[in-house]
Amino acid sequence: MTANTDDELDAATLEIVRNQLESVAEEMGSVLVHSAYSANIKERRDCSTALFDAEGRLIAQAEHIPVHLGALPASVRAAIEYGIDPGSVVISNDPYDGGGSHLPDLTLVGPLTDDEETIIGYGAVRAHHADIGGSTPGSMPTGTEEIYGEGVRIPPVTLRRDGDIDTGVLELLLANVRNPTERNADLRAQLGAIERAQDRIDELQSAYTTDRLLAGFDAVIEYSRARMTDAIDAMTDGSHTATGWLEGDGRTETEISITATVTIEGDSLTVDFEGTAPTVAGNVNAPPAVCYSGVYFVVRALCDPNIPPNHGCFAPVTVSIPTDSLLDPSAPAAVAGGNVETSQRITDVVFDAFAGLISGRVPAQSQGTMNNITIGARDDSFTYYETIGGGMGARPDSDGIDGVQVGMTNTRNTPIEALELEYPIHVERYGLRDDSGGAGEFRGGLGIERTLTLEESATVSLLTERRRRKPQGRAGGESGATGENLINGESIPAKTTRTLASGTTISILTPGGGGYGSPADRDPDAIATDLANEKRTD
Repeated sequence: MTANTDDELDAATLEIVRNQLESVAEEMGSVLVHSAYSANIKERRDCSTALFDAEGRLIAQAEHIPVHLGALPASVRAAIEYGIDPGSVVISNDPYDGGGSHLPDLTLVGPLTDDEETIIGYGAVRAHHADIGGSTPGSMPTGTEEIYGEGVRIPPVTLRRDGDIDTGVLELLLANVRNPTERNADLRAQLGAIERAQDRIDELQSAYTTDRLLAGFDAVIEYSRARMTDAIDAMTDGSHTATGWLEGDGRTETEISITATVTIEGDSLTVDFEGTAPTVAGNVNAPPAVCYSGVYFVVRALCDPNIPPNHGCFAPVTVSIPTDSLLDPSAPAAVAGGNVETSQRITDVVFDAFAGLISGRVPAQSQGTMNNITIGARDDSFTYYETIGGGMGARPDSDGIDGVQVGMTNTRNTPIEALELEYPIHVERYGLRDDSGGAGEFRGGLGIERTLTLEESATVSLLTERRRRKPQGRAGGESGATGENLINGESIPAKTTRTLASGTTISILTPGGGGYGSPADRDPDAIATDLANEKRTD
């Protein structure tokens, strides 16, 4: 459904409507995090919300999780192809049939209608559930070769029909996950977010009429497209290739290549991943939606991060992925780590490829991992999942930021108070790692140390990167420190799943960011500040 040309918006009204639509998406997220039960959503905010038009084009997305930039549109397209009626909500998480990224990310898509119950758009909510079944608590096993061991795989299916939840679908799902009460509560929070979207769209239709609101949908998309094409056109034409490496797939430590070639030609841009490794046995394979997300994040960051993220923003960008590769696996390849770790390496490699084209604008490498830790009991009493921040790479004009989430994730941490209240886990240490950022004219950000002691026996899964290869500096800057995983003080592999006794201590030391520019060029005042803070030495 599209608007009549008579309903086109003037510039001032367009800006108002754009902000209102973005506000709806943000409010959806607020409803979700304030209604959710699990710490992973209500504390860490591992979720995303967005609005789409009737054709499935992204209109507005809350500034939540970058890895969902390309994945949410894929889920909406799959839901539309499956079929959604007014009053219904479709659920999916299947990376191979449903636009999913990995199984813990459950996506709900519901139609937005006018007064005549005609669908004019869709609300979409994606949330990472702390468990979705599978062979280990938390559904992030490191040793499985097939997706079947990673949890319940849900192709698009109707969860709510004519306003009522399909109890058969819900009960089938809850029978196959740990902590079903928590899963049920989080799903209902997602439903509440979609309901809020309909409420706010109703208000906008009353304020503007449906036709003018639809004209607004088209206008915000065209606005972003025009700004992105202008930004690309301002770059120098050319092509550059870069390669990065994953440190094994969880089954072997053989390194796995990701290659990207960025080509700028006029006002269009292409990223080609020819040369990337084939599908691997472990779980670091990434569905194409994850690859699209990584590319879109980098392009928006380098072109203009203020361009509204919607369908138009990414229309001038073409992504080419070889079939049956690490970035386009075929079922039943395992993919749990692709969304969280491979996505980070995609961004690193695309940034590196751009560095060969637009010098002086690309930061040094950041920590390049999400440092995933999952701890859960076999009796279903609890499941804790966390991604841990690290060092941001230094920028061409400023130091990197200490202890933050970077790249494809934007989650908060789980506060110590909430973690110890909800789980049988004691936090021994949580702080920055001294001297972990790379030296340079501008310093890389510091990594983090998080040390936990189990108060009950539990299964622990660690899914991490940058334990062998350092985050690289740029323009003469030095590398950041690698990360390290320890159990009772002994180093363990980057990707591992173990059952541990009560009293076991687990330490995650995350990587620092690379430096930018020669350390000899660092401002003496900045050196004095470093020494005064006793965080770094020169």
